[in-house]
Amino acid sequence: MSTMLNRGKELLRICPTNAQKLEYSTNDGRSWNTRYSSGSGKFSDLTDNGKEILGTTDKGLYYSTNDGRSWNKR
Repeated sequence: MSTMLNRGKELLRICPTNAQKLEYSTNDGRSWNTRYSSGSGKFSDLTDNGKEILGTTDKGLYYSTNDGRSWNKR
């Protein structure tokens, strides 16, 4: 299970204090900003398949085609 992904110039992670949020960093993890605050449930896993990001939540499997800015149920 992965809670953090390397997406080119960004790191994307599940927030360690609130699993309903995703955060991103552009400085190798020195600081983090909120990318997404979930209506999709609590994230438990992230997977990058190149074209999209898959996120496993307590409400099911979701995918994002825009680096985690929005999510759709699969």
